[in-house]
Formats: sequence, C-alpha cells, structure tokens
Amino acid sequence: MEAALVTVSTGVIKPLLSKLFKLLGEEHAKLKGVHRDAKFIGDEMHSMQAALETLADEEQLDPEMRIWRDAVRELSYDMEDCVDDFVARVDHDHDGRTAFKKFVDKLKKPKYQHRTANEIGKLKTRATEANERHKRYFIVIDDVWSAEQWKTISLALLNNNCGSRIITTTRNNEVASCCSSRVGRVYEMEPLSFGDSKSLFLRRAFGPEDSGHSHLEEVSNEILRKCSGIPLAIITVSSLLADQHAEDEWKRVLAAIGSALAKDPGADKITKILSLSYFDLPHHLRTCLLYLSMFPEDSTIHKRHLIHMWIAEGFIREEQGRSRHAVGESYFNELINRCLIQPVDAEFDQVESCRVHDIILDFITCKAAEENFVTSFNDVEHGHNSHRRVRRIFVGNSNNEKVTIAASPILSHVRSLIVCVQYPQVSLLAFPPALRVLDLGKCWWLEAHHIASIEKLFLLKYLCLANVTLLPRKIGELQYLETLDITKTRILELPSAVTCLQRLTSLYIHFRTSFVDGMIGKMQSLEELMMFGVHSYEQGKSLQELSQLTKLWRLEVLLGCELWGGTGQIEDIHNNIGTLLSSCNLRHLHIRKCSCSDPLAVKTYFPLSLESWCLATPCSLREFYITYCYIDKVPNWMRLLQNLRELELYVVTVRPEDVAILGSVPTLLFLTLKTFNGTDGRILLHGFSSLKYLCLELLYCGTSLEFEAGSMPRLEHLKLEFRVHRMDCLNGSSNFGIQHLSALSPFALANTLEALSKLSS
Repeated sequence: MEAALVTVSTGVIKPLLSKLFKLLGEEHAKLKGVHRDAKFIGDEMHSMQAALETLADEEQLDPEMRIWRDAVRELSYDMEDCVDDFVARVDHDHDGRTAFKKFVDKLKKPKYQHRTANEIGKLKTRATEANERHKRYFIVIDDVWSAEQWKTISLALLNNNCGSRIITTTRNNEVASCCSSRVGRVYEMEPLSFGDSKSLFLRRAFGPEDSGHSHLEEVSNEILRKCSGIPLAIITVSSLLADQHAEDEWKRVLAAIGSALAKDPGADKITKILSLSYFDLPHHLRTCLLYLSMFPEDSTIHKRHLIHMWIAEGFIREEQGRSRHAVGESYFNELINRCLIQPVDAEFDQVESCRVHDIILDFITCKAAEENFVTSFNDVEHGHNSHRRVRRIFVGNSNNEKVTIAASPILSHVRSLIVCVQYPQVSLLAFPPALRVLDLGKCWWLEAHHIASIEKLFLLKYLCLANVTLLPRKIGELQYLETLDITKTRILELPSAVTCLQRLTSLYIHFRTSFVDGMIGKMQSLEELMMFGVHSYEQGKSLQELSQLTKLWRLEVLLGCELWGGTGQIEDIHNNIGTLLSSCNLRHLHIRKCSCSDPLAVKTYFPLSLESWCLATPCSLREFYITYCYIDKVPNWMRLLQNLRELELYVVTVRPEDVAILGSVPTLLFLTLKTFNGTDGRILLHGFSSLKYLCLELLYCGTSLEFEAGSMPRLEHLKLEFRVHRMDCLNGSSNFGIQHLSALSPFALANTLEALSKLSS
C-alpha cells in the first residue's frame, strides 16, 4: 500500500488506515473480536477522512463542526500511537525469529489478546461517539425567491436535534424572516474604496513600467476595490500576481479575495489576506508551513534539518522516481517561491536555510494553536487548552523562568519536542514516550544524565544533541531512528551500539568524532554522512569501509592538518577517496582541509592528488567541492562526470587543457575556480555550454584569461577576484572579452576601483 502522509487537516488518519490494513492480515483474523473491531474502526475512519478533507478548505467553520473535526483528528493520533507502541514493543523484544512471526506469537498469548482487544474496544467506542456527533447536516440554499418555495424545501429537512445548520440566501427580506423562527441577521458587503492604491499595485505587479497589460486593467481595478486600500493587502496580492499575466489567473485570485473578505467584513483584513495565501496552499504544504511555528522568532532554520523533521513526522513520502529528501526539498522551495518563508544562505540557485517573517510567524502560530498542531510550553504550564492533548511543543523560555519537563498525561502524546534554551533552566525529568522528533541541539547545558533513558523512546526518528561527551549505552535500541545529529557535542568516539540502528539514514557528527574499526561498513542504511573527520592514517582506513555503503549519496570529508607530516601516507588516503568515488552512488561530495582545532579556521592550503582516482565509467556525482586543498591539474576523468552541476576546485596553475576539460562537461551550471599562480600563458575560455555562474579567484596573482566569442552562452553571473597590480595581459590591453558574454547580468569585480577603470578603458 502506498505510503500515506500526516497532514494538519486530517491528522494521521491516512497512515493509520495503512497500518490497520497491514496489521489485519490473514494471520491476525484468528484473534477473537480484534479483527472485527479493527475493521469497523477502519471503515469509520475512511468516512471521517473524507469529511475532514472537505472541511480543510473551509476558512470559517461552525463551532460545533470545529469541535467534531478536532475530536476526530485527536482520535486518529491516539489510535496510531496505540498501534505504533504495540508494534515497536514487539520489534524491540527480538529473539532471533522473524519480526512478523514474533508479532503473531505475541498476539496469540492471552495477556496480549486481552490488552489489544481492550484498547481497540475503547477506540471503537470513541469512533462510534465521534461518528454519532457527525450525523448533522450543513446545507446552503441559494436564492430562495418565495415563502412557498421555502415551505416545500423545509419538508425534506430532518430535525434530529444534532445541531444541524441551514443557510439560505434571498433578495427578499420577508422570505428571510420566514426561513427562521429566530431573529436573523443580514450580511451585506460594504462597498470597497478605490483610493490612490493603483500606483502601488501596478508597481509591485509589473515593475516601474506597466505598459502592455491593458487587458488586465478591468480585473486589476476589481482587485483593488476588494483590497479596500490596505497597503499590506495590496502588496500581498500584487506579489502573488507578479509572475502571472494570464487574465484567468487574475480572475481566480479576484474570486478568492472576494470570498475571503465577504465572509467576515469586520475581521482583520491583514489576516484575511494572509489566509488567502495559506488556503491557496495544497494540504501537504500547509502542514509543512505550520511546523515552522516550532522555531523561535528570527531564528535561522537549516533546510536539511527541517526536511529530516518533516520526514520523521510523516509529512513527506517518496514519490515515483524521487526520494523523500528530494520531495522535501521541493516543498521547501515551493514555500520560498510563494514568499511564505525568506531564503537565507543562498548560494547559486540553492537555498540552505530560511527564516519566517514576523507577520507570517504570528499568523501560522495562531493557526497551529487553533488546529492543536503546535503548542507553546507557556500555554501548557499555565493550563491553557488543558482539555486537549498536546502533539508538538516548543520550549523557548524567553522570560528566564525555570522550566520542568516531566511525565504528565497532557504531554504523553507529544510527537515533536524542540528545546531552544541556552542556559541550564530546563529540568528534563522525563521525555514524552511517543516522541518522533527530539531536538536539543541548542541546549549547551545538556549532560549525559539528561538523556540516560532515551532508549525508552521506541518511536524516535530524529535526534539532535549538544554538549554531551558520550551517547547513551543503549542508543542502539532506538530501532526507528533515521537521523542522528551530534555535530554540536564533544563525543570523540561513536559506540559500537550505533551499528544496531538499522534504519539510520543520516548521520551528522563532530569533526573530531571517530569510529571503531569495522563499524562503518555495518551501517548499510546510511545515505548521508557529514563532517567525517580524517586526522590520522588509521582513520583514513575508514574511507575504505565507506565504499561498502551502496546507499550513501552525500558525504563530507574533513582532512586534518595532522595528515601533512611528510610521511607519504597521505597518498593512501587519496587512493581511498578515489576508490570510494568509483564504488558507491555519491551525488554530493565535499572534501576540505580543516585546522587542528577549528574546522572553519583555515590559514594554509595543502596539496591533494586526484590523478590516482581512475573512474572507468561515468558516475552520478552532481556536486563536487574541494576546499582549501589544491591540485596540480584537472584530471582527465572529470570529463566522465556527465551529471555534474556544481564544482569548486583549487588549482596551482590553470592550463589550457584544464579549461578544455572543464568546458566539456555539458551539465556544469556553477563553477568556482581558484588558482595560486595564475595561468600558464594566456587562456581562452571556451565551451561551458550550460554554465550560469562563474567565480574566478586568482589568490596571489594577476590574470591572463580571455572569454572567447561564443563561449558560456548562458552565463548570468560572473565574479572576478585578482590582484590588479599583478595583471598580465599579453595583448597589451585589459580586455577580458566580457563583451562576448551575451547573457551576463550583474558581475562583481573585487579588489580595487582601479580594476573598474581598466575595464572601462
């Protein structure tokens, strides 16, 4: 069965149905009563899922309908917790038989039959009660012309005292009073002023020049009337339409704005405009956006870590031909494209981190609280919404008060816990047992005793720690753990128990953390390994083990300065890296030199030989960075990198053949080339048919480069850094041939203003 998503609108109903389907195979049909009741729950939840999906697109809900919706979602969470906890406990108590047979054997024991039947029976009762509450109807009857029509229609409307609602629209006040025995209220949309907002709207939508869009004038005027002259409303809507010049799209937005503002004209218009952007999102993006309310104001949120959290929560599933990480990255980019999150650390066309604007954060925080999706710890402590179970919780502690996290019924079903308190004011007495995500990466006060019993978190999938020097001895019992981040810890050696984490796909370690011999090759599920430090020849042998990891696609290797001691053993490490590149499916490889104490503080550069890397066939490498390590020349095998998009190299002296090799890579989009001795004679840059970004840094020399006519036809961004007083132009001029770069937009020329004057001469 296809993997199902967790969403803010339907809770965990979809994955729950998948798990019930899997749980109730033929082997389980023999359990008295359990199969029948669980099937009943599945049928009930199917109908409830359809209702929740319909309600998800309604901005304004009847209070009773909202209560029913929330109850069904909470019920689905409790059901999934019950199923996950049971299966996890069975998996945990493994005695050598297959997991499925062990599961069936356990179920056949009387105590497990009684416990399972009892739990499912309780959930069945709750499902029945929730469904009874849903036996109400909500009907809108549009444009009733006469009292006689209403009397005929009302005969078909059942009065079952379940809180049903009927809305009628009419142009006749007498008919309106006839439709209800109560005092009715007529809602009329007030006329929206036009004002002087048109210039602002056109400037944001079309830029300084707004000619050529006469076909949109009428619909734009209508949109302005709907915006009522509110600047934020105008800016939001015009930004939404900036890349859309089709009249149908503008009319769709016009209709959406009309719906949002007409429902409650007295409400805050800014919130209504933000609601427009929110409800324009598909359900899965709404869920991912609301999760960002878990992070403190003005914080920088790293893309990769955010995606891992989304995956752990079940917000993302694999799609045909794309991994969960690739799908998550597309979600992240879509939120940026819709201007709902702000890009940070953008390099080339990749955004590595993001922030949430204060206004957007306020909106999604309120929305997440309304949906019982995220709860602030302050609300929990002060008893706000104490009748509702908490599902996700953020601890920020901005008022420096003591915070205690202990076992309690209200926290027993928390799925994500993020603690961002930098001072030891948090007491971690017990973690919620249903956690999927635990982020303590900003807790610099964290000590080993705080996480001593972490193996009890059977369902944990994402774990981030800080400061500790040791991992818990029973860390290997976290059988569902997929992401482990210990980059901010002081752990010097990973315990062998980590090899028991058979679902671990992403491992982020401190650059001083080492592995026990033979350990890495056992981690067959590993897909990402970041900050893998090599500080000795013995550690370099671990690179050979990495070649056994056939699923590994992202690798970052840090070469310590201790390796360059004149022993000659560095060549063996070079060979091991080459073997690794040839034998696994790496798509992202970053090799960089780091200092002995700080991986980011680099004052010297060391040689690295690539000649021994003999690639016989093209590989899947897409991003290849060699930082602070220089090579003598570009190896010929780089022609085989037919999927390469991004490349960074440090070259001692750039030669014509180096440029020819790089220029022949058809997929190369971004190139950073740094050289120490400049060029070997005058170099004509040609080829590079797909290149969009070029950075040339001549660290201690001038330049003798020239762009050939017809080269780099797609180059948009150019950055040149060199010593002006060392420029050596063999033809007697300072013309680099920049005029041949027909697609070039902005370009940077570093060092001095003198360089600019030379270019313009």
